[in-house]
Amino acid sequence: MIIPGEELEDGQPFASRSRPLIKLKPEEIVNDPFRNIGGGLAHLNGDTRTVSRKASASSTTSLSRDRSIRSSRKHKIVDCLLAQDVNLADLRRIAWSGIPDEVRPVAWQLLLGYLPLASAARAAALVRKREEYASLVRLTFARGREGLDQQIWHQIEIDVPRTRPGVRLWMESATQRSLERILYVWAIRHPASGYVQGINDLATPFFQVFLSAYIDSDPEQLDPALLPEPVLAAVEADTFWCLSRLLDGIQDNYISHQPGIHRSVKRMGELVARIDAPLVEHLRNQGVEFMQFAFRWMNCLLMREISVRNTIRMWDTYLSEGPDAFSQFHLYVCCAFLVKWSDKLRKMDFQGIIMFLQSLPTQDWTDHDIQLLLSEAFVLSNTWQNAQSHFT
Repeated sequence: MIIPGEELEDGQPFASRSRPLIKLKPEEIVNDPFRNIGGGLAHLNGDTRTVSRKASASSTTSLSRDRSIRSSRKHKIVDCLLAQDVNLADLRRIAWSGIPDEVRPVAWQLLLGYLPLASAARAAALVRKREEYASLVRLTFARGREGLDQQIWHQIEIDVPRTRPGVRLWMESATQRSLERILYVWAIRHPASGYVQGINDLATPFFQVFLSAYIDSDPEQLDPALLPEPVLAAVEADTFWCLSRLLDGIQDNYISHQPGIHRSVKRMGELVARIDAPLVEHLRNQGVEFMQFAFRWMNCLLMREISVRNTIRMWDTYLSEGPDAFSQFHLYVCCAFLVKWSDKLRKMDFQGIIMFLQSLPTQDWTDHDIQLLLSEAFVLSNTWQNAQSHFT
């Protein structure tokens, strides 16, 4: 028996681990992901975190104002989602500044076009897509490991345990088996690219967000094996299809020689030269090439530079921007991200620059930091997107 204060096998104190709270009747959410949205409006409005008595009157007023803005946005997005036919333009406009955790799973699926905008068509669409994925898995793995493309499978087996190391969710066997199936089925369906390192990272936000629909605790602390099998199967299928839709827009990043990434890195260098010429001159003088750091920024969509929580907030905006955002708008985000560190970088030599860019100080970034970055990228996009002369 484990008692509070004892350590588990992984060395973590028992009392420090949050107990996963699975929602009541999760199988019903599988069939109707919107079932909790209307009833959850009171919960959405229930953000009543205590304000310290030592807080000044001005800070209390500011907190109240922020909460009022968040509450208003939550009301608007819930009203939008509960319409018989969701207005996609309205949803994109509201979601650009962030989506409440409680409604993010369905909002993402609508923004990606995975869920139909018409409520009457959703149940049948979900059943069809989930059954199609289950059929793909059965067919792909029908002959066991011997029937697999060994080169692809070997690389996936190497990368899956490396996905988000140290995070409980991604260390659990149930999660890793799901991720292996998702990646392998996608690779076999896309022979022009196959599996490329970095695609495993892109699956993680979808899996965590869709998992959150069935629990009332931190997805990163959950063993998915605790969920009913139909729930985990739905999370896996939904992740596969939404990852597929994302990758459809950036597949040039992963085909032979990855021309999409090379094109984006070249454009980034040209654009930053217009935005911050002194920085580009310093990088050039130090022998630093954009490909040495920006390749990873494009390949993994900055997921190695910021936390998954930050990534999820960023993707709210990307999905709201439209289907090209993961290539086009992401370019401007990367530019804004680099220029943010300009003052520091211009004081460093080659080794210092490379080391700094490989381990950026973003560990404590909040949604506010991401919002500022996205706002700066939006300004750059509006300024330069139609100015073709800045791409030589």
